[in-house]
Amino acid sequence: MVQLDVKVTDQNGRPVSGLTKDDFAIYEDRVSQIIESVSSDVAPVSMGLVIDTSGSMRPKLRTVSDAARDLIRQMRPDDEAFLVQFKTEADLIQEFTSNRRGLEDALGDLYAGGGTALLDAIIATADHANEKGRRRKKALVVITDGLDKNSSMKEKEVIAAMKEDEVQVYLVGFVDEEESGGFFSRSPAKKAKQLLTRLAEDSGGRAFFPTGVSEMPAIAAQIAKELRAQYVISYYPSNTRHDGSFRSVRVTVNNRKLIAQTRQGYYAPDDRKEPQGAGYKRQLF
Repeated sequence: MVQLDVKVTDQNGRPVSGLTKDDFAIYEDRVSQIIESVSSDVAPVSMGLVIDTSGSMRPKLRTVSDAARDLIRQMRPDDEAFLVQFKTEADLIQEFTSNRRGLEDALGDLYAGGGTALLDAIIATADHANEKGRRRKKALVVITDGLDKNSSMKEKEVIAAMKEDEVQVYLVGFVDEEESGGFFSRSPAKKAKQLLTRLAEDSGGRAFFPTGVSEMPAIAAQIAKELRAQYVISYYPSNTRHDGSFRSVRVTVNNRKLIAQTRQGYYAPDDRKEPQGAGYKRQLF
């Protein structure tokens, strides 16, 4: 059985509830699938809080920590979360726990300084969520302000790893619009925004670009709401081969005014060897 976490919104971006199995259609590699069930029950989450603590984050760190604290306080008893700070390397501050007080206390251990290796941090934390998270539903909330200058990984490697890890990514980017790339080239800021948006949307998550730290409380509340306001759609694939191939998935809503969003797809089990994409694994902590 394949289970997809699906977010449905109207044209104004507001979550839509009350839909049933008859309202959805699923296509795997462009082939229509029979939906087994649709549930809107609130599922527990294994969540990673991933905070950029490079030097330029110093003036924002207190507000960002407060926003992370808001997310922690909205955790339910069966949720769990871990905390990572990253500069040129990712540093695990608090392992997975359901103890909200412990997570809040760990935020006091964050300190700013150094460069930014965003892509490396995303791969490391997505791997960690996939391997250590005990809940079926897994998500990362990544808060950063820097253009990635120190990662050894490339975008295609991150996207391959994200497909394999099946982790939703919510990215909050404080991107400096004044950075310029010249008349004939895209600015670094625009490239950064496009990259963050692709990574988030490909995973079934979302990217936010606040213009100031004052927007962080509202963004934290929106992320918490979106993590809860999702459907779980289950189906048995018509393609039963266990060949390790990647299967693209598309979900649509019969009402064309509504928008369904989920991850790009999944890797089929492989009875012969490791799943494709395993070569992109990178354990940093």
